[in-house]
Amino acid sequence: MTTTGAITDAGARGAPAGPWWWARRRSLVLDVVLAVVSAFECVLEGIAFAHEVGLPGVLGGLTGLPVGGLLLVRRRWPVAVVLVSIAVTPAEMGFLLGIVGLYTLAASEVPRRIIVVLAVASLAGTLIVSAARFHQDMAQADYRPGLGLVLLFSSVMALGLTAPPLLLGLYVGARRRLVESLRERADGLERELSLLAERAEERAEWARSEERTRIAREMHDVVAHRVSLMVVHAAALQAVALKDPEKASRNAALVGDMGRQALTELREMLGVLRTTPDGAPAAPPAAQEPERLAAVAAEASARVRRTAGARAAEAADGPCLAELAALVGQSREAGMAVELLVEGERRSYAPRVERTAYRVVQEALTNVHKHAPGADARVRLAHREREVALQVENGPPAGGTDAGLPSGGNGLVGMRERVTALGGVFVSGPTDRGGFRVSAVIPDVAQGRADAA
Repeated sequence: MTTTGAITDAGARGAPAGPWWWARRRSLVLDVVLAVVSAFECVLEGIAFAHEVGLPGVLGGLTGLPVGGLLLVRRRWPVAVVLVSIAVTPAEMGFLLGIVGLYTLAASEVPRRIIVVLAVASLAGTLIVSAARFHQDMAQADYRPGLGLVLLFSSVMALGLTAPPLLLGLYVGARRRLVESLRERADGLERELSLLAERAEERAEWARSEERTRIAREMHDVVAHRVSLMVVHAAALQAVALKDPEKASRNAALVGDMGRQALTELREMLGVLRTTPDGAPAAPPAAQEPERLAAVAAEASARVRRTAGARAAEAADGPCLAELAALVGQSREAGMAVELLVEGERRSYAPRVERTAYRVVQEALTNVHKHAPGADARVRLAHREREVALQVENGPPAGGTDAGLPSGGNGLVGMRERVTALGGVFVSGPTDRGGFRVSAVIPDVAQGRADAA
């Protein structure tokens, strides 16, 4: 037995909708049965009351029929049903109507003050009618009961017909409201979880995009430099193969060494990509089971944290500033006139800082090989208190052998992304004498965190 609001909610949750104000057809059947029984009772009681007061019995029966049939609208208008039951109490008509009406009223969403007023009115009406009827029946039996006995009998009758349906209705209404509140909370939690899952998917997609960008940048930095040097040495080898066999042999050996180094670094990178963060081989997509909705957010957050941890661990194993001399030496062996100048006292920085500085110099020298064959270059490295500054500048092309290296346009973009990701400043552009200059200032991340702490 539900109220109008609960009926509407039940219908909205997918229960089969009944006609008019009934949410389910079985509710309609129940109310029809109750109305038929109540109408039959009221007809009989109406006929008896009409004979008692000297009225035609048909009139009493016709009055009881619509009164009992009011239970059809008890879910829609519970207050009206209770008022009618109170009104017909003097005629001792509608006991089922009053009981069911009080229950429906107490279980409905009607304000409590109205429920209390109508319950007190029903209790008072039943008390008065019971006392009058008991006194009248005892008087006809030539027995004069005392006032206490009359009050006791009438109070028991009034409480018996009023309290149980009222308390049961209050309990059912409170339980229904609790269930609806829990259901609303569950729906709210489900919506919130869905939102968190969507945000987690967005974060996971962002992490995947960032990871793809990082991998592409690493592939470019690791492979492009050595392959560029290989192409330069191959071009020089072709030029001096007949004139200077000894130099050609050295160039061929350098090409082989650089090719092996490039393959080694590429193999290591692919090995990292083929394993999970815990070191186990990555499973194919078809073997991965679909995760539950609640696990998406946690998994995505953990994935982001694992990615950050993997980046930090990988950064610690990358190249450092101490390897710049070897990097410059490789370019010298390829025929470039390059000078390395170091200013300030040598100090150690965070691994990410040293790795970024190394990659900037590496990419800048690769660009010189690509775009300014035969040009001289100068690499300047300045150690400062809380930052490291570097500059790579080359002169105009000097008519050297053009190796025909392709350019994807990602070198400068990658350098800028690396430097700005650490909060540094990156500037690049042509010089007045026709060359090109790349400058970067990278703050020491570890020193900044120590100062903040």
